[in-house]
Amino acid sequence: MADAAVKTKNTPDFVQSLARGLAVIEAFSNERRELTLSDVAVRTGLTRATARRFLHTLRDLGYVGFDGKYFGLKPRVLCLGYAYLSSMNIAEIAEPFMERVVSELHESCSASVLDGSDVVYVVRVPTKRIMTIALTVGSRLPAYATSMGRVLLASLSPAHLDAYFRAATLKRWTPHTVVDEGEIRRILAEVAKQQYAVLDQELEEGLRSIAVPIRDYKKQVVAAINCSTHTNRTSAEDLATRFLPVLREAAASISHALSGR
Repeated sequence: MADAAVKTKNTPDFVQSLARGLAVIEAFSNERRELTLSDVAVRTGLTRATARRFLHTLRDLGYVGFDGKYFGLKPRVLCLGYAYLSSMNIAEIAEPFMERVVSELHESCSASVLDGSDVVYVVRVPTKRIMTIALTVGSRLPAYATSMGRVLLASLSPAHLDAYFRAATLKRWTPHTVVDEGEIRRILAEVAKQQYAVLDQELEEGLRSIAVPIRDYKKQVVAAINCSTHTNRTSAEDLATRFLPVLREAAASISHALSGR
């Protein structure tokens, strides 16, 4: 994942100090749970003096801990994400239906939303760990190379999809990863038509997944739900014949519950 850099905009309503503080928080990740002052300065593009002020402010507010050398996030940062999850109600609503999916298919089930160029996991019900990437709530993956991401991208307007491709970096994760923009657009058109996406070893060798959309009361796609499996256990055909009906039933139940809220 790219380092957290401070984004700036030349508009009167843009508060640069807030952007800098958020960039400092985003500098930490699952791979970089502890950072020195110099690490944070490098990852955010801030000077050491500026990074130090933001880190100590966040420490005083309870968002960051410091052991004399390393800084690290504290549980209080979960409050920031919880406000979003609470307002969406996706986690609370989706998890029981996702647990049924896992119980029936015996494979991990996840739900995510689109954020910039990535999908962000908002719910995950694991079974056996089949990926080398450790996925938890809050994990981010490139949208173009995930089944949930393709479902979400396929729902975008032409203008928003154009903006996505202008911002996205199309990296080859495996020999199977599709990185040609024209081919990805063709795939997305097919996903929009069939209302599901299958990904076959494009993010990680040996990993297959299938995803379907979750809709709100306006019938707009607001999230996606998927199941991941290993190529040794499940064929691509089996995803469409056995997994897809179960996922669609769960997605329909979640969408109906969201509409009720």
